[in-house]
Amino acid sequence: MNADEQPPPLDLVQTRARIDAIDRDIQQLIAERARWAQQVGRAKGELKAAVDYYRPEREAQVLRMVVDRNAGPLSNEEMVRLFREIMSACLAQQEPLKIGFLGPEGTFSQQAVLKHFGHSIKGLPLATIDEVFQEVAAGSADFGVVPIENSSEGTVNSSLDLFVTSPLKICGEIELRVHQHLLSRTTRLEDIERVYSHPQSLGQCKAWLRANLPKAERIPVSSNAEAARRARTADDAAAIAGETAAHIYGLKVLARQIEDRPDNTTRFFVIGRELFPPSGHDKTSLLMSVKDKPGALYELLTPFADQGLSMTKIESRPARTGKWEYVFFVEIEGHVADVRVAAAIELASARAAEVKVLGSYPVALL
Repeated sequence: MNADEQPPPLDLVQTRARIDAIDRDIQQLIAERARWAQQVGRAKGELKAAVDYYRPEREAQVLRMVVDRNAGPLSNEEMVRLFREIMSACLAQQEPLKIGFLGPEGTFSQQAVLKHFGHSIKGLPLATIDEVFQEVAAGSADFGVVPIENSSEGTVNSSLDLFVTSPLKICGEIELRVHQHLLSRTTRLEDIERVYSHPQSLGQCKAWLRANLPKAERIPVSSNAEAARRARTADDAAAIAGETAAHIYGLKVLARQIEDRPDNTTRFFVIGRELFPPSGHDKTSLLMSVKDKPGALYELLTPFADQGLSMTKIESRPARTGKWEYVFFVEIEGHVADVRVAAAIELASARAAEVKVLGSYPVALL
């Protein structure tokens, strides 16, 4: 048979028998992979916790190879999700990672956790983003996941500001495609008198709300899951949240995908207590403050241009050290271990009041 020729069709019994045989092979290979993952643990010696085995740069490299090898028919997203779960289960042989996120259960932050770490982890839903930072810093959580910006509504300032004083490092980034749904106990849109949601979600859906619920009161709450929890107690209330929250809190979906932009995406940071080695395709986040003189910011950024480094983001925030004093959050391509990045940071440090490396981490995959 030539390579281009298709095999003759099999009957249903033969097809199912072949699928069963493939399943046996897959299961044996997954078990073999898990045993080799145990060998990695033994090679590292007597380590104390799952966080000692976790290496985000290695996981990023593995998943990039999955994408490079994929020839279909499954999409890259599906293949990455399958391998993520295999790696999550293999790592959890030692002990599940403890991941803090903005709770309660049913938030987009929880979805981001599962997308990045898989389901074989112990999720720690927390009341505020500040608590996520605190639990990771104290060692009660191995890592945390916090929202940092949305493609429609911009930066989540409550997350960004915490990096000014926190010793934690950025270990990864996650991009989550966000679909906002209107959830309620009632099935009648005209019954809705108030809508609960996180301020970012209210902003992402403001055009839809203006067109469809112009008289409804918009009430900001700490999370979309908290909005769903409140909406389940009254027939005249609704929440804007994800579909997971509808299942958890027993609500009906009155309207689907009410976000104003079809490409609505939220970016999250993974925060931890240490920097990790390069993965080969990384970003570096910096916190910088300038000296009070003309052209200070230009002088501060010049070393990065001179080294040929692409700057992907710059944003100013109040420094909270005095009136009209600001710090700058800057993202560049590359890792602090890269020669050009290290040289640029050294030159910038000589010209700045402060340069703080917030983290170097793999670029989000899919």
